[in-house]
Amino acid sequence: MAGPAAILITGASSGLGTALAKAYAAPGVRLVLFGRDAARLTAVAGEVRARGAAAETVAVDVTDQATMAAAVTAADEAGPLDLVIANAGVGPGSAEGDGAAAKGRRILAVNLDGVLNTVDPIRPRMAARGAGQIALMSSLAGFHGFPGMGPYTASKAAVRVYGEALRVELRPRGVRVSVVCPGFIRTPMTDGAPFPMPMMMEGDAAAVLIRHGLERGRPLLAFPWPIHIGTRLLAALPAAWGDALIRRVMRV
Repeated sequence: MAGPAAILITGASSGLGTALAKAYAAPGVRLVLFGRDAARLTAVAGEVRARGAAAETVAVDVTDQATMAAAVTAADEAGPLDLVIANAGVGPGSAEGDGAAAKGRRILAVNLDGVLNTVDPIRPRMAARGAGQIALMSSLAGFHGFPGMGPYTASKAAVRVYGEALRVELRPRGVRVSVVCPGFIRTPMTDGAPFPMPMMMEGDAAAVLIRHGLERGRPLLAFPWPIHIGTRLLAALPAAWGDALIRRVMRV
């Protein structure tokens, strides 16, 4: 089966979004790159064009619902999108805001509202034509809460569960939905994180893994598998046991 020919990626100006753009870049592929940093988007577009892909850039904040609706719709009207990757996100160390409360709200706005603002405009259009794929970027941290990461883990848990519901809803309409739950990936989001980050992956390697999983239509892409199993088991433990284990591992 041929891969997607028209792909929209949010958060494409840095980190995993940039790596995904490069992983999909090839002759005959049209990449629509969304991000807040216009200069970095231009640089990423240059890289993917050097690999033979066509590239369009849209400087936009995913929390701006009206602008996102117009931009996603315009991208689809210019040529039907085969794959939309709602990747934009921020973590505890990269969120903007004055104080913990403001940073927490920013994390929820980008990681959850940003996903909804990306998906809502394209969902009915893909369903109407009975084709397409949507990928939502969650995290292994979305399987259990962790201290110091409350808004982040809450946002990723919400994205994961939203994706599960969306997958069942859209499958009869011919639209595939995949939820991506990576572990630690070396990106600006993880730089300087004050807690252990085992089995850290490079962004390019993670992007290739994600691309291959999406090409297979996998409903859930969770990696690396040892941490995936660990987070699943942690969520299944009695709360007191799980809390004690987290305090020991994270030294809190």
